[in-house]
Amino acid sequence: YIHTNGKLGVMVELNCETDFVAKNEVFQQLLKDICMQVAATRPLAVKREDIPGHIVEEQKKIFSEEAKGKPANILEKITSGKMDSFYKEKCLLEQPFIKDNTQTIQDLLVANIAKIGENIKINRFVRFEVGEC
Repeated sequence: YIHTNGKLGVMVELNCETDFVAKNEVFQQLLKDICMQVAATRPLAVKREDIPGHIVEEQKKIFSEEAKGKPANILEKITSGKMDSFYKEKCLLEQPFIKDNTQTIQDLLVANIAKIGENIKINRFVRFEVGEC
């Protein structure tokens, strides 16, 4: 997927079980929507488990520092809540869908699996932008 200005490109590996489904218009639209999502939101990973441990630990440390001085039980709840927000922003499957923020990308995937009748999985993605390292 090349974004309209030509300076941003996204590749998504969206797996299905058959070539027939891969050529299906519904599947193709899902793929385009996911590419646009990645282009617009800059996720770090498909799911929580895919985010490197050092990034997760760094975020936990930042959030703990921000809540410093709070009682231990409240500190844990604040950190946990902020980590949930971090995951919702940085994990593709947990992000609100840019075309309909009442559903997440996971919800979109599940709806399309039901519509197509075959398992579909986002395996990985990469996002390239001119001038970005």
